[in-house]
Amino acid sequence: MKLKSLFIMLMAVLANAVCGGTVAAMVGLSPVVGAVALNAVAAVSPLLGIQGLRAGLYTEIWTGETIKAFRNAAENLGWLNKIRSFDSAVANNNTINFVDLGGDPTVLVNNTTYPIGVETLTDANKAIGLDKYQTKATKVTDDEVRGLSYDKKSTVIERHREAIDQKKFARALHALAPAQNSASTPVITTTGQNYNGRKRLTVQDVVNLKEKFDKLKVPSEGRVLVLSPEHVNDLLIQDVSFAQRYQNTTEGKILRMYGFEIYEFVDVPRYNSSTNKKVAFDAAAAQTDTTASVAFYAPRMMKATGETKAYLDEPDTQNQEWRYNVRHYFICLPLKEEAISAIVAAPAA
Repeated sequence: MKLKSLFIMLMAVLANAVCGGTVAAMVGLSPVVGAVALNAVAAVSPLLGIQGLRAGLYTEIWTGETIKAFRNAAENLGWLNKIRSFDSAVANNNTINFVDLGGDPTVLVNNTTYPIGVETLTDANKAIGLDKYQTKATKVTDDEVRGLSYDKKSTVIERHREAIDQKKFARALHALAPAQNSASTPVITTTGQNYNGRKRLTVQDVVNLKEKFDKLKVPSEGRVLVLSPEHVNDLLIQDVSFAQRYQNTTEGKILRMYGFEIYEFVDVPRYNSSTNKKVAFDAAAAQTDTTASVAFYAPRMMKATGETKAYLDEPDTQNQEWRYNVRHYFICLPLKEEAISAIVAAPAA
């Protein structure tokens, strides 16, 4: 238990002791008897004792466990851990302020004209608001608490955390994928054999991606490739070296290959197979959808975690049910629309 929580609990016990002792003395009983009695009643009764302190401690315990869970979850995602955290830059309103550099100075070669001239590089502030994730409240009745053979409250808290984690991590990878093919954000398609309505990913496709990054002068150290399970399977059946490395995977990382640190992730973004444009996050599935793997240069990406707040309703006189939900702020984005790429599964010929 945290030191602050222990302090609050001790203050509650002390306040109960003072009140109980005072009342006992007024009716001619020992103050010690009154102090012990009121603390005993307050421990089991929602009606007596200093319940404000007790309720505050209870809420803090639940909130603390939730925050701890959110922080630990990200440690299991190797590709996300490669991205620099800007948690310390998050403002009170869950935003981050960046300086948007206005461009580079003009470079003159073998100039013979003077004066050279003056130009202004205009920089601007760029505020990024963190995404807000909220869960709908879940209720647990007192009858369930008493009748079930397991601690349903704890499972509810865990499920709220896992639901937000799944959503925010999938959205993070979606944000790191380019909207469409461009000179600075290449989107390439697979060229392998037909399989289940798509073309398999080949080693040559990954080499082509490497070539795209090479031409964009993306530094070799820091390149990350997050493969979809389908694309991992494609490489397993054709590349013995890849298969051997995959057997020794640790925390989802498949070591360094083809110039990239390679990871596997299930919730990859979807692209329209006709246009090779990225499908909006959480959009309804369509027949033209196809899966994609995502590549990025980690030092040019950012992530930030803001406020996490748990909401807890104690059982009341009418409903006699406990309710719980969470609000959580998080963002993951490229700092600039460059050094990001995708390999899209082309439809079968």
